[in-house]
Amino acid sequence: MRMRNILSTAVLAICLGLSVHSIAQTAKGKTGTFALTGATIETITKGVIQNGTVIISNGKITAVGTNVSVPAGAEVIDCKGKFIYPGMIDGGSILGLSEVGSDPRTNDYNEVGDVIPQVKALVAVNPNATAIPVTRVSGVTTSLVVPQGGLFSGTAALINLHGYNPDQMFAGFEAVVMNFPQTGRRGSFDRRSEDDIKKAADKSLAKINETWDKAMQYHKLDSATKGKVEYYPQLQALLPVVRGERTLLVDVNAANDIKAAIKWVQDRKIKKVIFSGVAEGWRVADELAKAKIPVIAGPVQSLPTRESDRYDRPYANPGLMHKAGVTVALQAGDRNMNYRNLPFHAGFAAAYGWSREEALKAVTIVPAQLFGVADKLGSIETGKSATLFVCDGDPFETKTQVSHVFIEGWQIPMVSRQTELYDEFLERSPGTKK
Repeated sequence: MRMRNILSTAVLAICLGLSVHSIAQTAKGKTGTFALTGATIETITKGVIQNGTVIISNGKITAVGTNVSVPAGAEVIDCKGKFIYPGMIDGGSILGLSEVGSDPRTNDYNEVGDVIPQVKALVAVNPNATAIPVTRVSGVTTSLVVPQGGLFSGTAALINLHGYNPDQMFAGFEAVVMNFPQTGRRGSFDRRSEDDIKKAADKSLAKINETWDKAMQYHKLDSATKGKVEYYPQLQALLPVVRGERTLLVDVNAANDIKAAIKWVQDRKIKKVIFSGVAEGWRVADELAKAKIPVIAGPVQSLPTRESDRYDRPYANPGLMHKAGVTVALQAGDRNMNYRNLPFHAGFAAAYGWSREEALKAVTIVPAQLFGVADKLGSIETGKSATLFVCDGDPFETKTQVSHVFIEGWQIPMVSRQTELYDEFLERSPGTKK
């Protein structure tokens, strides 16, 4: 995957006559020791603390509770009447991989090729993407960025939404992405015959099976030669998955495809797997639960997959799967870059049958657990990363305002392209000379 985002965006800006200021992040974060006092603290894992204090120092949460001493020299932030939550985690997006959807020069999420697991989303992330500040000032501090297209479309990466380069943003988790073959139509635009759809799905599955068989053979040769086997990038990237060291993220949506994907991973004894999308997961929730396969569901704010379905099936889908015993995290899954709406996807799920508590976990501690970073993210506990936000109400409600965001102890400026536009036009002047 080519790191063309920044250059392409700059070229586009020049072509449009925009200033560098309009596309660059100018406000800087601030680090230090902070005391957030007098707040209602939603710890997620240890209940709710009333009139509590959170101490932040050296990027960590160093104290949480009601009887907490404020360190000398700490910057005190009065949070009376406000709430503190852990930063929300989006389970799947193309954040940082796309700037202008209609301009291919600024899109780096869909590389050429059907089998390219060696292509890493992390190296293509644009830290200066306009959507990053827009997203994080809404309380979404971490996202799994996922390459799209093909069969093995690349390696997804979990990033924190702060840093000057991808390595600074990396949050410690990667997963190889596999798009399971679709046996149904892709939408109303899909005019293929049933026979053509089946042939295409069978061909794709055969390619996946061939690739996996090669990866298994490569694993055996690599083990036998102690790493001296000839280097094949595609197979090398699949080795950690074959060996159970890295997660396989399987994108699959239709009920029959989900059942086929369950059988596929079971037959190959894949140790670490997560299903994403799962739009019809509610139809096969018992099968998912029995297989003990966790899912990243979403987008929740979506249309039913079938005309005969109730309008609220996408809203109820996460709760129905959870009720059956499936571990569920959420993703905004919006290619229009409305990743800031993740809390509202969770809010819809909570309003249509899921509990608020479980919906909140689905965007905090549950994805942290699935991604193996629960020791750092997902809850407010002493010793964890100081990645959290302060707001004046329930984050699932649109009226709630976020006042402070911290990512790994950095106080993030509450500025984005949208806030700048708001300020610009709130008190605009004609700008004409008489």
